[in-house]
Amino acid sequence: MSIWGALAGGAVGTLVLATALSGASELRLTRMDIPFLLGTAVSQNRMRAKVIGYVLHFVAGLLFALLYYAAFVVLGRAGWRLGLLFGLVHGLFAGTVLVNIILPVVHPRLGTFYSAANSEAFLEPPGFMLMNYGRATPIVTLLAHLLYGAIVGAFIAAAGRPSA
Repeated sequence: MSIWGALAGGAVGTLVLATALSGASELRLTRMDIPFLLGTAVSQNRMRAKVIGYVLHFVAGLLFALLYYAAFVVLGRAGWRLGLLFGLVHGLFAGTVLVNIILPVVHPRLGTFYSAANSEAFLEPPGFMLMNYGRATPIVTLLAHLLYGAIVGAFIAAAGRPSA
C-alpha cells in the first residue's frame, strides 16, 4: 500500500466515475450533472461552472482516495472487494448527506426543500439519493461509486505488492 497508489487510483477512479456519470446523462438515464452542481457553487456562468466543477470533482476524487487509503492502512489490508464496499458507503454518503445537508449550506444557488418558489435558487434540490434528477439516478450513482471504490482499492493493493 502506498499513498502514490491511492492518488493514481483516485485519478483513474475519478475519470471512470465522471465518464460513467456523464455517459448516463447523455443517454438520458439521469439529469444529474455533478461538475455543474459543484461548479455553480462558485460561478453563475454556466460554462465556467462546468469547468470549475470538473476540477473540483477531480480534487474531491483524489481526497476521497486518500480517505480510502487511510481506512485501508487502519484495516491493514486493501483490495478491490473492500474498495467496492467503500464505494457503496461513499455513494450512499454522496447521495444523502453530502448533497442534501452539506452542499446546500455552502452552495448559494442550490434550492432546498425550504426554498420558496420565488427564491433565487438556480438549481433544483437533489432530493434523497438525487431522485429529483431522475428515477435511475440512484442506481447510476451507486454503480459509478462502486466502480470508483473497486478501482481505488485495486490500485492501493497493487501499489503494496513487490514487482516481479
